[in-house]
Amino acid sequence: MYLGLDLGTSGVKALLIDDGQKVIGAGHGSLDVSRPHPGWSEQDPAHWIEASETAIAELKASHPKELAAVKGIGLSGQMHGATLLDQSDKVLRPCILWNDTRSHVEAAALDADPRFRKLTGNIVFPGFTAPKLAWVKTNEPAIFAKVAKVLLPKDYLRLWLTGEHISEMSDSAGTSWLDVGERRWAPELLAATSLDEKHMPSLVEGTAKAGGLRGELASKWGIASGIPVAGGAGDNAASACGMGTVGAGHAFVSLGTSGVLFAANASYLPNPESAVHTFCHALPNTWHQMGVILSATDSLNWLSEITGKSAGDLTGELGDTLKAPTGVTFLPYLSGERTPHNDSAIRGSFTGLAHQSSRAVLTQAVLEGVAFAFRDSLEALKTAGTTLNRVTAIGGGSRSRYWLKAIATALQVPVDIPADGDFGAAFGAARLGLIAATGADPLAVCAAPATDATIEPDIGLGGAFADAYQRYRELYPAIRAVTA
Repeated sequence: MYLGLDLGTSGVKALLIDDGQKVIGAGHGSLDVSRPHPGWSEQDPAHWIEASETAIAELKASHPKELAAVKGIGLSGQMHGATLLDQSDKVLRPCILWNDTRSHVEAAALDADPRFRKLTGNIVFPGFTAPKLAWVKTNEPAIFAKVAKVLLPKDYLRLWLTGEHISEMSDSAGTSWLDVGERRWAPELLAATSLDEKHMPSLVEGTAKAGGLRGELASKWGIASGIPVAGGAGDNAASACGMGTVGAGHAFVSLGTSGVLFAANASYLPNPESAVHTFCHALPNTWHQMGVILSATDSLNWLSEITGKSAGDLTGELGDTLKAPTGVTFLPYLSGERTPHNDSAIRGSFTGLAHQSSRAVLTQAVLEGVAFAFRDSLEALKTAGTTLNRVTAIGGGSRSRYWLKAIATALQVPVDIPADGDFGAAFGAARLGLIAATGADPLAVCAAPATDATIEPDIGLGGAFADAYQRYRELYPAIRAVTA
């Protein structure tokens, strides 16, 4: 048996698979996000451990024998978070999360230093880790002075599991401190934020062993002490391992809290001007590119809260047949946007509202707005040298066939739906745990699932969606001009 732990923004998922990669069971622990000020987004790392304990306890209750047979553990997690530890590994402040935009001034200052784009292959986004440390240095100098280690969220779980300060390439590529082409920390970039390599965890590939399970936890869970904990991956790279998106030309569209259009690459293809992320993949000698939307299902969840209707009820009101855009346009910039705008200050909007703009019309506009944001990412990927012929859908939002029809038609590419199964980040993490424990061939283990169905673009609505996308594109500069 192999265990995958995925530390998300809203919860921790623990997933058990067997030698044949069949999912045996799963457990879950919930998390909340603290937003003490506009643009802030934080979590207490102690809550990650509590949620992990809850998820594993659920597995132990339902599958005690299978949990006891675990031979390897893999980790996945939300990227970019700044978890600050002192010399005794005490957490110094709440973790500043990936969707926190407070450090936009610091990010712009670092991005103006040409070394950052040259070495990392990326714009320095406010959500990345380095500008968060620059913000802490300026605004919380007493805390900054005590920082002994900076860990990403999943690597704080590793510290709890193994006692080791270790990270891996895919997650570390999102810090703005990694030389992404060379797959190593860049001392000059660390120095630009008054840090050095002693503040960083050591680095391994995602398929490698990165510590062994501590005896105390092993005894509590009934697992063998010292079993390998894999390097693991950032959440999107882990999802790619779960989906088999590891070879050049393979791609997925993820409808989670954030949205991602992810393409695997066999070589390093940076193009930071496109606002596409170019990161190391979890497998050795591979990279990936992705366009990132900060509010994907978060946009629908926002509408759900406003209307008092569940997300499922809202999408259910639209039926199964894709409709032409109504003229109401939604910009899904509820917490700013990354690709293609790199704009932490922009906010969302509805335009074109009329008396007849019903709840269903607003829902349709939200789904279309996210689909058009994915189209923005597709165009940015093209600029960065990556062409996609089809994508596979993952994430909670992919349960809505209507939404997938809108995405296929907005992107003008087929969207594949995998056969029933759990192929997300926790599954990818479990696969990495299997590889680290057995030495199996990563490409053989990270195979793609069978396709259950394919949603083709609606040819009859292609023109209407193209026109609506053009309206969507024109709204950003207009809204930006009056809100700057």
